[in-house]
Amino acid sequence: MSEKKVKRLRESAKIEFVEKKSVFIGFSANVKNEEEALAIIKSKKKEYADATHNVYAYIIGDTIARYSDDNEPQGTAGMPVLNSIRMSGITDVLVVVTRYFGGILLGAGGLVRAYSTAASMALEAGGTALFEEYCVMNVKCSYSDYGRINTELSNVKAIIDNTVFADEVIIDFAIKEEIYCDFLTKLADTFSGRIVPSMVGKRMDSN
Repeated sequence: MSEKKVKRLRESAKIEFVEKKSVFIGFSANVKNEEEALAIIKSKKKEYADATHNVYAYIIGDTIARYSDDNEPQGTAGMPVLNSIRMSGITDVLVVVTRYFGGILLGAGGLVRAYSTAASMALEAGGTALFEEYCVMNVKCSYSDYGRINTELSNVKAIIDNTVFADEVIIDFAIKEEIYCDFLTKLADTFSGRIVPSMVGKRMDSN
């Protein structure tokens, strides 16, 4: 079983600050893949079409890292944003920093500091959570067994996604992958094999 854990944003966030009359707007968001990252970048460029620059960087998984200076001097914008993401330890994340030029040149060092600050502030504002792999499952049980199985799910801190009360009780839930085998064994022993959950898939989640 995998024990991979990753640090992600809790939520999207937006911040704004002014440096020598230039307005910097930092935006951070979780992204599942490059297509989603590029779609958000496109929407931000449309939203801030009148801005001087829309700089971005994103990291997805262990292999994808991209950035753009968006016509700022090379190395003064996109790379500082990317470095801020790396320093945060957050993955599967996009940061867009929009700049409205205020008429005063910041110089290379000033730009690096401003873009780094905007990125760091946007990441901090989103908060973080530790995500790990969960098994997404489905189980059917009788009403008489429901209370007991609900207790077992609570004991393993399962995430209950949905419960349907029909002829039987149907529970959609997720448990940490690392306890999957032990959980199935416990259920088999507790219910003498009459209740067997089905695996629907896997996802990254926090609890």
